[in-house]
Amino acid sequence: MNLEMKDISKSFGSNLVLDGVDFSLEGGEIKALLGENGAGKSTLMNILGGVIDANGGQIFLDGKNVSFSTPKESLEAGIAFIHQELNLINDLAIYENLFIGRELRKPNRLLDHDAMIKATEEVFRRMELDLDPRTMVRDLDASYKQIVEISRAMLMNARLVIMDEPTTSLTDPEIERVFAMMQTLSRQGVGIIFISHKLNEVMTICHSYTVLRDGKMVASGLVKDVTSSKLASFMVGHDVVEGKRAEGHIGKVVMEGCSLSDGRHFNDISFNVHEGEVVGFTGLLGDGRSELFQAVFGAQKFTSGQLFLDGQEVHVKTTSQAVRLGIGYVPRNRKENGIIKDMSIFENGSLATMSTRKKNLVFLDENRLEEEFKAQRKALSIKMDNEDDPITSLSGGNQQKVILARWLSAGPKVLILDNPTQGVDVGAKEEIYEIILSLARSGVAVVVLSSEAQEVMRVASRCYVMYHGRIMDCLSSDDMNEKNIMRLATGVEE
Repeated sequence: MNLEMKDISKSFGSNLVLDGVDFSLEGGEIKALLGENGAGKSTLMNILGGVIDANGGQIFLDGKNVSFSTPKESLEAGIAFIHQELNLINDLAIYENLFIGRELRKPNRLLDHDAMIKATEEVFRRMELDLDPRTMVRDLDASYKQIVEISRAMLMNARLVIMDEPTTSLTDPEIERVFAMMQTLSRQGVGIIFISHKLNEVMTICHSYTVLRDGKMVASGLVKDVTSSKLASFMVGHDVVEGKRAEGHIGKVVMEGCSLSDGRHFNDISFNVHEGEVVGFTGLLGDGRSELFQAVFGAQKFTSGQLFLDGQEVHVKTTSQAVRLGIGYVPRNRKENGIIKDMSIFENGSLATMSTRKKNLVFLDENRLEEEFKAQRKALSIKMDNEDDPITSLSGGNQQKVILARWLSAGPKVLILDNPTQGVDVGAKEEIYEIILSLARSGVAVVVLSSEAQEVMRVASRCYVMYHGRIMDCLSSDDMNEKNIMRLATGVEE
């Protein structure tokens, strides 16, 4: 299928989101659609997917002028859209999610569950996935929910697939599997639009690219003719200069774990983090790092071991106790665990301090909360209109900054960041990295949990690498490189 989108424009009120954008794709081509959050990428694809209408422009499929007023019309034309926000129903099984709206039925019109399960198993075999189609979606973690979304597109035999941030929650082996599937589809003539903030992935899998900035197409060409740095400069409008790892004063040990275990996700874990230090924890999916620090924060429990804060043993049983002790935690999967969608920007940014900012037993000290949020808004350069707007009105990078503001107002001794730049663009990533380094320079002990080796290498002075719930080694800055990290993350010792 060949696609041409010509002179596409879209406004929301007085806000011009797309301004005469051209975009094309040939059958079998894997094209990256790039741009910062708010550049117009999702809007352009939502027009192609029949989610919203364009104000102007034309769409051609194989030379035929088309328009879609519903996602169903787009799907019937052979376009499958894997959205950034997962469209799954937690209370249904995997196979039921795959066949929503296209259920298979017996001659008597009853649902043919066996046929749908069998078809799902066949898709999983092609994808080399070890998943039971009858598993409830609520029992899957975020990475496997994403894989189910991809499986649904595969089941539809689409001729054009839009992938909006498909690898955000996936581990390296899972990403390689997705890439292998994409290459198979490409060889079969399927066109793929790949939206990602991970430029290394773009350089690996894509044939071509188109870059949007402020609603306009600013660059387009072949991936082989550019570097990732050049793509980044197209996206932000200037050269992206990476800062350096924090080299400030490293003080006393603030937090120390000794032989910590929960009997399931992690075992015999010992670590420490100093005042003014950024320490990384990395590995592959299932390594136990998130569960370890959820237990440190009081959201889960240890079965054995000791945790020390400022040299004193502590028994953290609740998250509110952790906050009182000076421990902050920014969870992974911002949209599922970090923000509260029904609350405003200000309310989301003040959650960690509301319980301690009171005039009396009943009323909040709103003036103090307001002053603290305004200070963090300025310090973190949060781009927003009105603080009473819903948190969902912000880009991913600015949502993440609001969550950081929440914890910085609490003045933590230790700040734990789980995948802090997940789903944010290249410009916002660098801003968040600078915030992390600035925190360390101010004396905060920072723990960064990340599945991206480059991210850990960018900010951490030391890095613990985990494999199947245990620490393989702690790498110094001199030993931190992708080869060593991947070797340890896959269980290979020297």
